[in-house]
Amino acid sequence: MPLVKLRPPSEQELQLKGQGEERPGPPLLFKHHTLHTLHSWDPSAQHLRSADHSKKSRMSMIQEYLGQLTLQLGGGEDTYPTVVPDPNFDPDKDAARIETAIKTKGVDEQTIIDVLTKRTYNQRREIAFAYERRAKKDMISALKGALSGSLETVILGLMKSTAQYDASEIRASIKGLGTDEESLIEIVCSRSKAELMEIKKVYKELFKKDLEKDVCGDTSGDFAKLLLALVEAKRTEPSSVVDHQKIDEDARALFEAGVKRKGTDVKCWISIMSERSIPHLQKVFERYKSYSPYDMQESIRKEVKGDLEMSFLTLVQCFENKQLYFANRLQDAMKSKGAKEKVLTRIMVSRCEVDLKKIRQEFKAHHGKSLYQTIAEHTKGDYQRALLSLCGGDD
Repeated sequence: MPLVKLRPPSEQELQLKGQGEERPGPPLLFKHHTLHTLHSWDPSAQHLRSADHSKKSRMSMIQEYLGQLTLQLGGGEDTYPTVVPDPNFDPDKDAARIETAIKTKGVDEQTIIDVLTKRTYNQRREIAFAYERRAKKDMISALKGALSGSLETVILGLMKSTAQYDASEIRASIKGLGTDEESLIEIVCSRSKAELMEIKKVYKELFKKDLEKDVCGDTSGDFAKLLLALVEAKRTEPSSVVDHQKIDEDARALFEAGVKRKGTDVKCWISIMSERSIPHLQKVFERYKSYSPYDMQESIRKEVKGDLEMSFLTLVQCFENKQLYFANRLQDAMKSKGAKEKVLTRIMVSRCEVDLKKIRQEFKAHHGKSLYQTIAEHTKGDYQRALLSLCGGDD
């Protein structure tokens, strides 16, 4: 099984944080979702003892940006997290609480939820280091042994960075018999260029395989071509200059490749939708209405079917309003009694440090009830408590 190296944050990463930039932390070392430290990283080593003092000063540097609720992702996307760094973070204290909770007869799940759902990934990683120094065993193994079911899935998901989590979800969707196309489409078609590039890098580290090859090997036809084009991450960066001629050309090309002709020139659709910047495409879809009697989503439904239809629709919905796309996915996952836990867990875990706050707003605006209340109605027990904590409040 894949191993990913665990190391303390570098000075450069901490300086970047001080400048208000969020960078994915270095991966934890996983084996069956288990954290193992490298043999060379010895808690009794002198260099770690000497690092304790500098660690406190580094933590104060991290805290400079704690109040920021809106951060910047690569590609200029704002983030609206519900899980933000704890300003009074003390990894040793948290590690002690986790250790006591795990040792408690019957396991104190509430304390585990309270600590790990209210810390960012980088802070959870610090807790894992502190736990290992303290308990002389890795925290993820201990959590895996103490927890079970849906709560275990959430907590182990939170012990991965967003990119690690996405990479693991993609891998799970394509390995073994059959492919979970719905999960694959949701992740690949909704992530930004910067996110996809990071996922590719982490996928290679975790699984020693190329994401492009795995996606192509497990899908076929135009669906495979579209996913490959997206994973290649060739999308141009947004420009401050609005190219009206190019907008018109692309709108006309989409129309002539689809609604205007018999059959569909899917290659043209893939090229435009995988290579143009998102602000450009938003204007293209507006312009498209002057050529076609149908809007872009209606045209997709008329022209293509199956996984290809779902992929193009996901792309267009995310280009137009990504947070509304996720809000609708959440609503769909909780339409009937109970919930589609796989979808619900994935969105809550993968978006809580990205844009879950805005997803909440879209959910309330379009579905008439808060996400918090809806989760409360469709889930129960420790799983419910963990999700509500990640949700971060009622609207």
